[in-house]
Amino acid sequence: MKTSDRRTARRGAMEQAESGQAAPAMLWRYYAVAIMLVACFIVLVWRVIDLQVINHEFLRSQGDMRTVRVEPIQATRGKILDRNGEPLAVSAPVVTLWANPQEAQENDEGWRKLADLLGMQSDEMVKRLRRHKGKEFIYVQRQLSPETGRLAMDLKLQGLYAKREFKRYYPAGEVAAHIVGITDIDEKGQEGVELAFDQYLRGVNGSKKVLKDRRGYVIKDLSLLQDAQSGADLQLSIDLRLQYMAYRELKAAVEAHNAKSGSLVILDVRTGEVLAMVNQPSFNPNNRDSMNPSGLRNRAVTDLFEPGSTVKPLSIAAALKTGSFTTETRINTSPGFLRLNGQTIRDARDYGTLDLVSIITKSSNVGTSKVALKIGGEAVFETFYQAGFGQSSGIEFPGEAVGVLPNFTKWQPIRLATLSYGYGLSVTALQLAQSYMAIAADGVRRPVSLIRGGQQGVSPQQVMSPGISRHIREMLETVVLKGGTGTRAHVAEYRVAGKTGTTHKVGEHGYADDAYNAVFAGLAPVEKPRLAMAIVMNEPQGSEYYGGEVSAPVFARVVANALRLLNVAPDRAIPMVAGASGSDSKRNGG
Repeated sequence: MKTSDRRTARRGAMEQAESGQAAPAMLWRYYAVAIMLVACFIVLVWRVIDLQVINHEFLRSQGDMRTVRVEPIQATRGKILDRNGEPLAVSAPVVTLWANPQEAQENDEGWRKLADLLGMQSDEMVKRLRRHKGKEFIYVQRQLSPETGRLAMDLKLQGLYAKREFKRYYPAGEVAAHIVGITDIDEKGQEGVELAFDQYLRGVNGSKKVLKDRRGYVIKDLSLLQDAQSGADLQLSIDLRLQYMAYRELKAAVEAHNAKSGSLVILDVRTGEVLAMVNQPSFNPNNRDSMNPSGLRNRAVTDLFEPGSTVKPLSIAAALKTGSFTTETRINTSPGFLRLNGQTIRDARDYGTLDLVSIITKSSNVGTSKVALKIGGEAVFETFYQAGFGQSSGIEFPGEAVGVLPNFTKWQPIRLATLSYGYGLSVTALQLAQSYMAIAADGVRRPVSLIRGGQQGVSPQQVMSPGISRHIREMLETVVLKGGTGTRAHVAEYRVAGKTGTTHKVGEHGYADDAYNAVFAGLAPVEKPRLAMAIVMNEPQGSEYYGGEVSAPVFARVVANALRLLNVAPDRAIPMVAGASGSDSKRNGG
C-alpha cells in the first residue's frame, strides 16, 4: 500500500473517532437549551396565572392608576337673600383652564389661537409655557364662561385641561356691597356677611371616581365617593326695596353737597333688624379691577364720629330718670353762654328761661349742660351706655367699632357739659340709630341684627321707662316743626321726630373751623314708631353744612318712601305752626 493511501486511512479513522466523541456533547447542549426554554415558558405561564387569577388586583390597580382618578366635587356656596327672598349673592358655574407645560407643545399654533380667544398676547402664552416647563400645573385663566371654556377645549391642545368651578355674582351690585361683602377667587369670604358667615355659606366638597383618557379628559363617571354638601342659604333682614331707595337718596345728597362720605341706617323698631344700611363711596363687587380700598369700608359700622346734639335727648332722658326733673322744669340759659374751667359754651342766642321741651326744640347747649351738671356724670354715663354707646351693637359684623365713652369718674365739669351735647365721645351711625330705636320702642334697646328674625336668645334691655320714652318722642317731634332746628325733616303724611347735630371735626390742631359732620337721627311715626334712622354726612362743602340743612332733608325723603313701601298707613298729619324758621341750628351745633 502506498504511503498516501495509508495516510488517508489513518485520517479517516481519526475523524471517525472524533465524531463519535462529539455526538454526546452536542446532545447535551440541545437538552440544556430545551430545558431552559421549557423553564422560561413555565415561569411565564405561572406569572400569567399569578397576575390574571391569583393576584389579579395588582394589574387592575396599575391600570386604574393610569386611567381612574378621584375628582373633587366642589360644593355650591349658599345664596344670600334679602328678607323677601331677592338674591343678593349667588354662585354661577364657570370654567377654569389649566395646563401641564411638560405635555404642551410650544410650537403648536393652537396656543396662539387660545391666547387670541382669551384676549391675551400670543407670545406671552408661549413664554409662560416655556418659563414653567419644569412644572406640571399652571393656571391659564380662571373663571371663564362655560361657552368660552368649551371653545378653548375644542382646540384640542396637548397639555390643556379644564375644570368646573363657581364664581360669586352680586345682583344688587354696589347698592348692597358693604353689607353682603365679597369673596376671593376661591369663594372664601373676605368682607361683610360673606366673611362673617363664611363657614355657614361654604358647604363641604365631595369626591367621585372617574375614568380618564390619556389626555386627562373625563370619559365616564364611575362611582360617587362622597356627595358634596351645598352651603346653606342665608336670609338677611335687609329689604332690597328700601336699600335701593336709601342708596339713591344718600348718593344724591353726597354729590349735591360735595361731601367726602356718607352713611345711612334704617332699623326696624319692633325687632332690631337692619332694613337698610348704605354708604358712600361704595364699590361694585362684580368688577374687582375698579375697586378702591377707600370704598370697601362699611362706614356705618366702622367709622366713628362725635354725634353732637343728637345725644341731647338722652341727656334729658337721664334727667327725667332721676325724678328730679319733669318736662316742665325750667332752666335759665341767660345770657346765652356758660363759662366752665376757662372755656365757654354758647347757644345761638340768649333763649332766656327754657323748659326741657324747649331745650330740645331750640337745641340749647347751655340748657343741656346745666341739666347734666345738676344730675351728675354717673346718671349721664349710665343712660348713654344703656342706649348702646361704648359697646357692640350686637350685629356681629366684621370690623365693627364700639366707639369711645369715657368713664364718668374722670369727668371735670367742662367735660361733663360738653359730653352732654355730643362732644368728647364717639359713636357709629349704627349705634346712633340703635339709641333712637330704644327711644322709639318705649325705652327698650334690642340688639341689632342683619339676619331676618332678629337676634335669638338675647334679652332686650330697658333703657328708660315707657313714659319717659314717650316724653322724649314728643320733644323730638317739636324739632321738625316751626321753631325747631330740623324743619326740613318734616313729612306731611306722617308724624316724625328727630334731632339734628353738627359737629366740628378734629384736625391737626384741634377742632377745625371748616370741617363738619352733619348728622340727623330720628324715628317715625311718632305714635306707633316703626322705623329708627341715622344719617351722617362727612365734610359737606359749600354754604350748607349743618345737620338741619344737609341730613334732615334726606331723612324726610327716605322715611316717607320707606313707610309707604312698608304699607304703614299715614297718621294724623301735624301742620307746621307759625314761629321761627329753624335757622337756630346755625351757630348752635344743631
